[in-house]
Amino acid sequence: MDFHRIASLRENHAGWSLLRAQHAPLALALFMAAFTEPNQRNLGRQHIVDVLDDVLFGVRESLGEDAFPRSAADYLDDWAAPEKAWLRKYYVPGQDEPRYDLTATSEDAVRWVESLKGRSFVATQSRLTSIFAVLKALVQGSETDPEVRLTELRRQRDAIDAEMQRLETGQVSVMGAPEALDHLQQLTGLARDLLADFREVEQNFRTLDREVREHITTWEGTQGELLASIFANQQGITSSLQGRTFQGFWDYLMSPQLRTELRDLLQRATQIDALAGREELRGLGTLHQDWLPAVEQTQATVRQLSQQMRRLLDDKVFLENKRIMQLIRQVEGRALATRTRPPSGPFLSIDAPTVEVALPFERPLYEPSSRVSVDDVVHLADDADVDAGALFDQFHVDTERLSSRIEALLDDADQVTLAEITTAFPLSQGLAEIVAYYQLATESPWASVTADSTEQLAWTLPDGSIREATIDRIIFVRPS
Repeated sequence: MDFHRIASLRENHAGWSLLRAQHAPLALALFMAAFTEPNQRNLGRQHIVDVLDDVLFGVRESLGEDAFPRSAADYLDDWAAPEKAWLRKYYVPGQDEPRYDLTATSEDAVRWVESLKGRSFVATQSRLTSIFAVLKALVQGSETDPEVRLTELRRQRDAIDAEMQRLETGQVSVMGAPEALDHLQQLTGLARDLLADFREVEQNFRTLDREVREHITTWEGTQGELLASIFANQQGITSSLQGRTFQGFWDYLMSPQLRTELRDLLQRATQIDALAGREELRGLGTLHQDWLPAVEQTQATVRQLSQQMRRLLDDKVFLENKRIMQLIRQVEGRALATRTRPPSGPFLSIDAPTVEVALPFERPLYEPSSRVSVDDVVHLADDADVDAGALFDQFHVDTERLSSRIEALLDDADQVTLAEITTAFPLSQGLAEIVAYYQLATESPWASVTADSTEQLAWTLPDGSIREATIDRIIFVRPS
């Protein structure tokens, strides 16, 4: 980022304004006590007011009653105001009490302040192990050479076999306390970061939802164009990188097998002797339960798009029906007004249906065609030796035979290209046979000719020479 971008963030970013605010220590203390430390979200107003009262009580005890003279409710309303946006205030359907949650920018500020206190133990080995694991997954998952991937799998198999042999002989290597603590800190840090990412993802989805709502409110075109624009916007959300990765995480978390495995691993992690008594173990066994409400709330934000479109359709249909009924009432009112005083002369003209009549005597009489005299005398050339064998050297392309070839290949495959057909059954009649395949493809509803891609066919002439033809790709599909 350049100087101007940093200056713009300093003036407009909500997290930066939180750090610059006079009440930043009080606000950050509340956010840590209510949200980040207990890993809670969506708190009711009374609950968060009680937490802030406890924080204010401790602060006023040490700094005096005049330190923060306003009430907890006043501070809460001030921090949730749109000009600050440190907290998000909203209402849940069916409840009168407002709910509060940290914004993504405020959580960034909280995480940064928490990082300033320093750590007595800094995890390095587990981070290096994670880097190697992610790097290997990236490289191996992108490798296209089968031999390279097989070599790596054989190496992993040999390592597993060697480890199994050591275990069978009683050689069990257990992770030491420093190494276990290293991995535990990294695990809890990643879990907190994941919950923080959910807030940011939800905020991005909420921003997209707000843009769609504004688009609907200010739309002046037709209903079909509006729906096409909304569907394209929703498709853009789901197909974006963030949408695809979030959907992948949701599918992973919803898998019963993977959930069972995750729950078992977390439970076994809390029983490791090297980590007994560690504060980080608290809540580790129920770590996955903290993710489900966060993910579900993010999914609910995405579902609001569909609900908004449904309400739009209902409103549009209601307004159109109302307009139709108004027009009908106007027509009926004008008809009643003219019932006793009909207008003079024709007041409405309608094109009446007519029948076209063709009389038999209007048809012209038969006229025989005139005879044309043809001079059929054949004059032979005097000095030219004409070979008439080419007139009789003709052959027939059996389309039934070609169709049977296609059906034979479609017995084992859902679709087959013309190149695959000619590979299994080489061309014996050259270009005429290719034209016959073209005819079969154009006449069959289970075949398509793709002009965007081509394929190359080859056949051998009787003299041994090879001919090649580049044609549009033809695909034959097994009939359903």
